[in-house]
Amino acid sequence: LDANEFILKRLKSSLEGKLEENVNVSGNVFIGKNTLVKAGTYIQGPCYIGEKSLIGPNAYIRPYTYIGNNCHIGMSEVKNSLIFSNTSIPHFNYIGDSIICENVNLGAGTKISNLRFDNKSISMIIKEKSINSGRRKLGAIIGPNTQTGINSSIMCGKKIGRDSIIGAHTLVNEDIPPNTLYYQDENGIIKKLRKT
Repeated sequence: LDANEFILKRLKSSLEGKLEENVNVSGNVFIGKNTLVKAGTYIQGPCYIGEKSLIGPNAYIRPYTYIGNNCHIGMSEVKNSLIFSNTSIPHFNYIGDSIICENVNLGAGTKISNLRFDNKSISMIIKEKSINSGRRKLGAIIGPNTQTGINSSIMCGKKIGRDSIIGAHTLVNEDIPPNTLYYQDENGIIKKLRKT
């Protein structure tokens, strides 16, 4: 995220896509070719949006956000995050201080926490050790080809491995290994390897 901020600070504005009426753009914003920004969207730079993406209607894109090619960001809020290509964040989502890899689909209402109640730095588990990130705000890192069900919640500093599925109405409060089906039923959390 720090490297993304460093690069985007040097971004020059270029609006190569199409903006519908009632779109508000402020600061340095790059919008790639064949990208459509729909009405009611508010974009604060610095922000980079790639080619062939659909933004809005009524999206709120906050500073230091990178959005790749062929993405769909609907009526959602994205802040200080990297969203890689072919990713869909279409309905009532909040993504803050996060890295979302390619080919990810976040179900309606999926939210990512990026701040502890006590405002302390967020720690992550790296090689089975708790490491202080030094960041007061840090969301999630979600691997490629992952999907979340509706109204799932992901706690700050959590990682979800590639090719995983998070069930609807599930709270993710631990790191999820790659290729995992993770959901909640009447008996609690179920975590198992996906059949391929």
